[in-house]
Amino acid sequence: MKHIVIGTAGHIDHGKTTLVKALTGRETDTLKEEKDRGISINLGFTFFDLPSGRRAGIIDVPGHEKFIKNMLAGVSGVDIVLLVIAADEGIMPQTREHFEILQLLNVKKGIIVLTKADLVDEDWMDMIKDDIRKEFKDTFLRDAPIHAVSSRTKEGLDELVNEIDKFTEEVEAKDTQGHFRLPVDRVFSVSGFGTVVTGTVISGSVSEGETVAIYPSKVTAKVRGIQVHDQSVKAAEAGQRCAINISNIKTSDVKRGDVISVENLMEPSLMVDCKLYYLKSAARPLENRQRVRLYHGTSEIICRVAILDKDEVKQGEEAYVQLRLEKPLTAQRNDRFVVRSYSPMYTIGGGTIIEPLSQKAKRFNEEYIEELRVKESGKTENIIENAVKNLSDTYPKVLDILKSLGKNEEDIADKLATLVQGGRIIQLDSGDKAAYLHKDFLDEKIDQMVNILENFHGHNPLKWGMSIAEIRNKVFGRNIKQKIYDELLKYFVDDKKIDIHGHFISLSGFTIKYTEEQKDIRKSIIGSFKNAKFTPPRYVELEASCHDKKSFKMVFDSIVDEDVLVKVSEDCYFLSEDYENAKSLVVSFIKQNGSMTLAQFRDELNTSRKYAMALMENFDGIKLTKRSEDKRILY
Repeated sequence: MKHIVIGTAGHIDHGKTTLVKALTGRETDTLKEEKDRGISINLGFTFFDLPSGRRAGIIDVPGHEKFIKNMLAGVSGVDIVLLVIAADEGIMPQTREHFEILQLLNVKKGIIVLTKADLVDEDWMDMIKDDIRKEFKDTFLRDAPIHAVSSRTKEGLDELVNEIDKFTEEVEAKDTQGHFRLPVDRVFSVSGFGTVVTGTVISGSVSEGETVAIYPSKVTAKVRGIQVHDQSVKAAEAGQRCAINISNIKTSDVKRGDVISVENLMEPSLMVDCKLYYLKSAARPLENRQRVRLYHGTSEIICRVAILDKDEVKQGEEAYVQLRLEKPLTAQRNDRFVVRSYSPMYTIGGGTIIEPLSQKAKRFNEEYIEELRVKESGKTENIIENAVKNLSDTYPKVLDILKSLGKNEEDIADKLATLVQGGRIIQLDSGDKAAYLHKDFLDEKIDQMVNILENFHGHNPLKWGMSIAEIRNKVFGRNIKQKIYDELLKYFVDDKKIDIHGHFISLSGFTIKYTEEQKDIRKSIIGSFKNAKFTPPRYVELEASCHDKKSFKMVFDSIVDEDVLVKVSEDCYFLSEDYENAKSLVVSFIKQNGSMTLAQFRDELNTSRKYAMALMENFDGIKLTKRSEDKRILY
């Protein structure tokens, strides 16, 4: 079902609240001060049923210039606006400011309502209508119907209701399949129920019993109950005004301007990149780092404007800007916003959020500005590719990409799959654990790895390569998860960039090439260990017999790297096959006898206590055996 929210706008005392009461039969001014002063201060909410059977929510906004921030909090989610103009006064300052705000927020449908029609004659009414047509001739209201009504006599109300009903048929359906978002416009407590928040659901849906998060604090809560138009329901969806009873949350934990959304989905930010339109009516050009007030959803945040592509923004111009905020904002890409001057307060511009999670940008950085142009273009696959490129050094998963996009992308998996198929994005692992990396990031990393390995091989021709752990730290940093690192290495091996030899990484195709002299040294070392068995020679003894100490060390280290020799303790090595035989002997002996003493192990190997002890302690270290008093048992 299509859900409609109607909003009022217009100058103070032009009859907005009286019109809403005439349409719905309900009073929206509920504060004592509002009734005493006869003006709307806060937002008013109610609903009414249309002839088609559709039920429309209606938001009544205050018209006084002092309460524009309340007006902005209410009008951001409306589908149809009733621009209210008193027939006896015509267009006034707040009429124009409210209308500018509507345009900045991209409201597309509106009806002009001339109230107090009973107070003017026909000639006056015709003159006011001519003024209205001239005022709005180049705007979204250029062809808007104008309805003259009297809330006192009920003149024209039926025709207005029918017009509203007709307009509701043309309203675009909301994004009910996207992620749930509700900007909070009111918070209060109900005895016996606790905290209640109200707002217009701008995307997705929420159901009773769901866990939601309050942004920017990220406090989580459970939806205890939902009301839409004063009726309890099990769920609410985009386009509906609703009240949500949330459990385990104090009223002090949530406020107007907060956003209720899906847990772990959104990320508040202190900087947002935007496309700003600066109003022609602004008093003076916008200067870099000028302090302004940002209005987004139901929030008001003071910020400074960093102009990225101009020295200043003149009246009627557009610019790429970065808003640097004094409080965190929770937004999504393509959200609309309005800015007003810091003091005195009047509306000066607004536009679209391009990047809701930006980093501090330098002015006149053409590469950064071009990136904003790509994001602004709205070509989803380009935007997703760009997001993955920027996030690659964090090895992002789908949820991380969604957060950075700041936009509902229900079919993001399909779009990522298309990019993977095209070779621009590389997918590591699968399912929920899948990480996505940009090809440019991987090319940069493999170039870095190749340079390091080329240098290493040049200085260490008899080593199989650098250790896997050392490459990880030098190229990828310590924060990369082992699973992702393993997947990356497999990708580079498959791409024939590297080879892996045990615990070492080498350039693809690298082989150790011994000189004839080095071959002789290698043969001599291995022969010495074969002859000695479990009473192996010491390094210094073997080295002493070789005249080329440098070559000897390179060959010896190479044999160790190849796992031909196993180091069990400082200056104690065994041939790999002897080491494995000793392990098998220990396991077999303990299985037959229940335990093994060091003396028994020494005698079985026909070696000295020194070498038996070195092997036993090594086996304890690899958790093959463990000590029990003066014996060893299997671990």
